[in-house]
Amino acid sequence: MCGSDCENEEDDAQSQDKIPGDETGAKKKKRKPKRKKEKESGRPDSVDQSRSNSLPPEKLQEIQKAIELFNVGQGPAKSMEEATKRSYQFWDTQPVPKLGEVVTVHGPIEPDKTNIRQEPYSLPQGFLWDALDLGDAEVLKELYTLLNENYVEDDDNMFRFDYSPEFLLWALRPPGWLLQWHCGVRVVSNKKLVGFISAIPANIQIYDHQKKMVEINFLCVHKKLRAKRVAPVLIREITRRVNLEGSFQAVYTAGVVLPKPVGTCRYWHRSLNPRKLVEVKFSHLSRNMTMQRTMKLYKLPETPKTHGLRPMEHKDLKGACRLMREYLKQFHLTPIMNEEEVAHWFLPQENIIETYVVENPEGELTDMISFYTLPSTIMHHPVHKSLKAAYSFYNVHTKTPLVDLMNDSLILAKSKGFDVFNALDLMENKTFLEKLKFGIGDGNLQYYLYNWKCPSMAPEKIGLVLQ
Repeated sequence: MCGSDCENEEDDAQSQDKIPGDETGAKKKKRKPKRKKEKESGRPDSVDQSRSNSLPPEKLQEIQKAIELFNVGQGPAKSMEEATKRSYQFWDTQPVPKLGEVVTVHGPIEPDKTNIRQEPYSLPQGFLWDALDLGDAEVLKELYTLLNENYVEDDDNMFRFDYSPEFLLWALRPPGWLLQWHCGVRVVSNKKLVGFISAIPANIQIYDHQKKMVEINFLCVHKKLRAKRVAPVLIREITRRVNLEGSFQAVYTAGVVLPKPVGTCRYWHRSLNPRKLVEVKFSHLSRNMTMQRTMKLYKLPETPKTHGLRPMEHKDLKGACRLMREYLKQFHLTPIMNEEEVAHWFLPQENIIETYVVENPEGELTDMISFYTLPSTIMHHPVHKSLKAAYSFYNVHTKTPLVDLMNDSLILAKSKGFDVFNALDLMENKTFLEKLKFGIGDGNLQYYLYNWKCPSMAPEKIGLVLQ
């Protein structure tokens, strides 16, 4: 249960998507391939000619094959095409569909276990398990530091997610959270935290089936440990701990392709502070576009236009719960939340979650919008140190057009100092992305189910957002 490419652990021990680039105005800068040095003969310097002439053709073919295999194995698979060339040693042992498998049935892959291992899995020598008490400020700070220094980066190593300690408490302590599901790995000698994986309880609707399961998140292994293959052990251990509590299914997301996605979404980005985004190379000026014209293109009104739009309050819980339940019925993969869960996930908390509702003159809630705060550290920039990003969460419309609600979301995010507004192309988001000048990103987010088979679904049928 994870979103890590465990076959390429030294490259990618992480459970979320990479931070995708933007198309603000808007072309993502393409990395120029490094030109191969050429010898005087004009041939690429890939094979030493004098040496190759003395080798038999079979040996040369062998070397060529080895080079190809080595290149194929570099880094995690970002597309289905790349994934089909990989072997998945770890995932082949897990109850997940195979990559090429066409699934038409619904149900568990293996039956619920009755005989569950009681003792933890063995870690490499010198490491020990530790359940993290995030109520302890020091422990929370340790987790924050581990993630801040080792979690998801973009391909160019320019941005890294910067989950705040308060955000981590929100994401990891919803109703029903368990201490033993905050699973850490420490060094025996100095007690340094070097690995983590988490599970939180969730009721999930998959097509016509309701399942009590967990959401797996924040798989992270310290960079210096990636060759020790700790990630598969973390996954096995969290699976064991979840099984002990009577749950046998999980949902998770990843920016890499593993066996086998149930759906694939794409990130889109809407520039709110184009000057800064260009300066930090998150996005780039389009051809024939000046900075002034780009800023004019993305300019937003000062105030939202929807009448009755206001921040969500405690008194709105019943109405918000009803709105969510009804709206999500049209999708194939959704959370089923009770009032306590809606309170946790949606009541506004500064720098964590923003939720606004639309109340009509009769006092009924007709619509709601929400987005969460997830900044990224900007690495190696002399001026800018942080990119403040808003991520679209759940948006429900019954009376106000969705495009108008989302335009108000952009206005509110801009007024709160966000630099960019990110949204996946799931649910009904495709209906507003281009209209509201979002640019397509270069990162996919794959959705996975553990120990559950069902037909794959288009992004517009996915109604679940994980942090």
